[in-house]
Amino acid sequence: MKLFVGLGNPGAKHKNTRHNAGFLALEKFAELAKVDIDKSDFKGQFTSFNYEGEKIFLLKPQTFMNLSGQSVVAFMNFYKIEIDELYVVYDDMDLSPGNIRLKEEGSSGGQKGMQNIIELLGSTNFKRIRIGIGKPLYDGVDHVLQVPTGDEATLFLDGITKASHALRDLLKDDFAKVMKKYNTKEVKGPPGD
Repeated sequence: MKLFVGLGNPGAKHKNTRHNAGFLALEKFAELAKVDIDKSDFKGQFTSFNYEGEKIFLLKPQTFMNLSGQSVVAFMNFYKIEIDELYVVYDDMDLSPGNIRLKEEGSSGGQKGMQNIIELLGSTNFKRIRIGIGKPLYDGVDHVLQVPTGDEATLFLDGITKASHALRDLLKDDFAKVMKKYNTKEVKGPPGD
């Protein structure tokens, strides 16, 4: 079993913001897998499919970012998903747009959704795919809630695509192999990044 969780904020006004990178990557992966994330429960939207005998769940918490763990933990408890079967996809200001990083465990890095998941699970030992959104010039809150534009938008979408492809690769390859493939040297973002 695997549970792929994409983090973001619900509602049309948040749809393409930097903070919704996790939602966007999970939606793009769902397109690749030819499934719709069309069920609602556990304070989230979800779906599931079978891949070569393995059950794959996709979950988008609908609690707003800072309470994401409520949906994740309720879902894991109901379906008896182990912590080593959890994969979380989310935005990360410490990476430049266009870059992703896979990691087996670690802190939240200040990302509120991740922090809530860690607190409610009582563990940092779950896999994650971080999508670069770059550091803000000024206020972090405004930065994550804005839609990227220009060259940055192109790089942002490239990161989304890479993350969706990493999820696809995780269906057939182990985490270490996929991590080695995607954790390449950072490409630099637009000027001023």
